[in-house]
Amino acid sequence: MTTAPSPRPPRPQLIGLIGANVAGSLSPLLHEREAAAQGLRYAYRALDLDELGLTPEDAGQLARDAGRLGYTGLNVTHPCKQTVIPGLDALSEDARALGAVNTVTVDADPADPADSAAHDGGARPGARLTGRNTDHSGFRAALAEGLPGVPLGTVVLVGAGGAGSAVARALLDSGVCELLVADVDPARAAALAARLGEAGSGSRVTAVAHEDLPARLAEADGVVNATPIGMVGHPGAPFDTSALARRHWVADVVYRPLATQLVKAALAAGCRVLDGGWMAVAQAADSFELFTGQPADRARMRAHFLDLVAETD
Repeated sequence: MTTAPSPRPPRPQLIGLIGANVAGSLSPLLHEREAAAQGLRYAYRALDLDELGLTPEDAGQLARDAGRLGYTGLNVTHPCKQTVIPGLDALSEDARALGAVNTVTVDADPADPADSAAHDGGARPGARLTGRNTDHSGFRAALAEGLPGVPLGTVVLVGAGGAGSAVARALLDSGVCELLVADVDPARAAALAARLGEAGSGSRVTAVAHEDLPARLAEADGVVNATPIGMVGHPGAPFDTSALARRHWVADVVYRPLATQLVKAALAAGCRVLDGGWMAVAQAADSFELFTGQPADRARMRAHFLDLVAETD
């Protein structure tokens, strides 16, 4: 009588986070705690541009080097979500449409037997890097869960960079009728508005001047901050918060600190508020599932996240 072979355990994961000033990121611990709860071998390391003496333009090469050195997946954060793209082999449909990447899956090159043999660890000279975007799916899920039923007639989006691109698409997919896009770089706001308009969502997308935000908020139902303003190292608010009224809902993508200046001002004004932790957990869960092939327990990850915030803040 023969004994069936035991199923092969999931391969160990070595994940990296590419970005600037990421030493305080909660992503490594958040991912590792969920992996530990599932009994997975999973290590998550920060690849900080500042510590490595690199610039955002080096992000693509850093991703390639990480793949060769055995990393099995990467997250990408500010300011590298767009600059990492030239170093990748392929883009998922959503990443290509958004022009931004926050998750990179690393796979062995099936055409290279030596690379396939190295798939469980060690250097992988033929690793294939695919850029994906879980900021998009993460914000859409966060909005639905954290601010159910908010009006979506007219929404102001502040920030047209990598995160802004993903949030914009998520807002349109959530049913926003009119999206007003503002950025300190008017050309970037105009480019995002044009790109979204060409996608044919059926919604109206317009670039507006950053200095006109107070007046534009007067006609809006909600506003989303998709800039780094408010995070550690970038203090302040992305616009004049005196324009906020009780009828507005406010969302922030920044989660360190969780109570940004914008979040505090919105709560003081009586607004319904979605702090950046909601998106952080949702996009992390989506990335975790891409890296491991295992479903993430999102409620457990949310609890872990809040514990980590309490411990580190």
